[in-house]
Amino acid sequence: MKILKKSKERTVEDTRALRETVTALIDDVCRRGDTALKEYNERFDCCSRDRIRVGREEIEEAYDKITEQELADLKATKENIEKFAVAQKATMTELKDFSPQPGIFLGHRIIPVSSCCCYVPGGGYPLYSTALMLITPAKTAGVKRVAACSPTVKGTSKIHYKTLVAMDLAGADEIYAVGGAQAIAAFSYGTEEIRPVDMIVGPGNRYVTEAKRQCYGQIGIDFVAGPSEVLIIADEKADCRTIAADLLAQAEHDPNAKGILITIDEAFGQQVIEAVEEELKTLSTAEIAARSWEDYGEVIVVDDLEQAVDLSNEYAPEHLEVNLEDPEPVLEKLYNYGSLFIGGNTAEVFGDYASGTNHTLPTVKAARYTGGVWVGTFLKVCTHQRMTEEASKEIAPLVARMAYGEGLEGHAKAAEARK
Repeated sequence: MKILKKSKERTVEDTRALRETVTALIDDVCRRGDTALKEYNERFDCCSRDRIRVGREEIEEAYDKITEQELADLKATKENIEKFAVAQKATMTELKDFSPQPGIFLGHRIIPVSSCCCYVPGGGYPLYSTALMLITPAKTAGVKRVAACSPTVKGTSKIHYKTLVAMDLAGADEIYAVGGAQAIAAFSYGTEEIRPVDMIVGPGNRYVTEAKRQCYGQIGIDFVAGPSEVLIIADEKADCRTIAADLLAQAEHDPNAKGILITIDEAFGQQVIEAVEEELKTLSTAEIAARSWEDYGEVIVVDDLEQAVDLSNEYAPEHLEVNLEDPEPVLEKLYNYGSLFIGGNTAEVFGDYASGTNHTLPTVKAARYTGGVWVGTFLKVCTHQRMTEEASKEIAPLVARMAYGEGLEGHAKAAEARK
């Protein structure tokens, strides 16, 4: 293995100050409610508004601003996301009357959570695609109350009009103009205007992420996310400019984003590095993308595809592209990734926006133990059982012996009462 471009080591950040700041903020929202939310809106986003909840009139104003093409694009994107969510939900079925032994009948139901909040970032850029990615599967799952929130455009008192329309199109039941850690606190514990929810999903900055971490347990969350990542496995048959474009598409997210190329051809790896430098000369987001690529971009030459697969599984990237002349032999060997993009025609950015899979995905190796947001994120698999009198008498001695063995006499007697 040879490293053509090495990234900086990510140092373990001292998060004590972050934790303390977020804890104090959560406590303040719990204590002062909407008053605290309005003060934080003013302080962080220069936003002054009397009501945090967005009314119908404000939503209609957003529709008045949107162009026909913009609206058509949002609708087409939502349709693809919804179709895939419906297909995914169909794979989750109720189980009825499974019988491990005569007279015992087991099963499970698929039950949506009662309420959720979809957190949509947006103080800097309007991330209206995230509104569609979060709200659409929640509604498809059957969540009765889907709230959505987003910070306002900095210096204004309103959410970006395209984000607001996307939230409404996707089916949000309630929309609130609030963001940051304070929004997570509000939807976890409630304020005068905001009723708490059962689950919060969606990406955010490190304050939002820390707030989700601290509020977990009070509410459910999707996962704790970090900077965006893409890993590309490619051979010399791939187009170096296409690979460079895909790497920079991730790099422009954030100075801490990570783009990695693993290739079996050293000359190709060098061509990609040159193509990245060339595109950066004209990219409008080059200031951010260049910092990300300089600090965290990697190009690694491996001996063979088996080594490439092992390295990819170790990285457990958010996005994984396999751009090989024949990708099929490696696909089944890949098991740690947020979402997989197969072949040179399948750009990762297609999944970011409109192909139908979800772009809210695990980062910083969380793909080792979870996938991304999907319709199942909002569904609970809840078991049930019933048994005949004969089966109850049959199993009671076994259960009683198990209970006595653990020293739990009350359990044992509850079983023996059925004899």
